[in-house]
Amino acid sequence: MGKAPKSDILVIAIVTGVTVAFDLAIAVLVGVIVSALVFAWKSAKHVQIKISKDEDNERTYMLEGLLYFGSVREFSERFDPSSDPDNVVVDFRDSKVCDLSGLEALNALAERYRKLGKTLHLRHLSPDCRDMLQQAGTLVDIEVMDDDPHYSVARV
Repeated sequence: MGKAPKSDILVIAIVTGVTVAFDLAIAVLVGVIVSALVFAWKSAKHVQIKISKDEDNERTYMLEGLLYFGSVREFSERFDPSSDPDNVVVDFRDSKVCDLSGLEALNALAERYRKLGKTLHLRHLSPDCRDMLQQAGTLVDIEVMDDDPHYSVARV
């Protein structure tokens, strides 16, 4: 068996301490909350952005990881609209927008580009992400590229 990560040991120690001090029911609740916070902290560090295409008038960023409340700060800080060309594409092929915080981060980023007369496009959004955008309605103003491929499952 492998060695447990430090975060797992921390959660076990906290749950054990709460169990001794209070009772198991409270310890389980505390364990769930601490585990969720540890997950959010770890996931926030795993948003990766790479430039996949860089031309005179267009730059494409590939996003990897989950865009949610725990990762929006790092995501937003990785873009510099003043140094980007007029058209910027964020490709979500290996990523997903998980919550409204992610949508708001995209909306704020699009606004930063819009103020400079530039356009931010989103590509390869999952059907879940597109549904979330539609449900947000006028809360967000993001341009989604319609050239995303539509994949079908072959039936035999």
